[in-house]
Amino acid sequence: MRRLALIAMFLFCGALSAQADDSCTMRATAKNLAGAAQASFMKKCQKDAASTCDSTATSKKLAGAARTSFTKKCVSDAVGT
Repeated sequence: MRRLALIAMFLFCGALSAQADDSCTMRATAKNLAGAAQASFMKKCQKDAASTCDSTATSKKLAGAARTSFTKKCVSDAVGT
């Protein structure tokens, strides 16, 4: 039951974060970036997303596997892969 509640929470939070902001991929496409500029933009965007997701996990008091899973999904959603 506890595991089901965690999964539901992750799905709900992921849906909110996906709606709140465009993904890095969408922003790179909108800026018409290609090659090295796109790679640099994506690297910075992923780093920023990881930082934001990590602080969100801390504020939710997640630890261990739940924190790892949340952060991985959050960054994946933010980057758009």
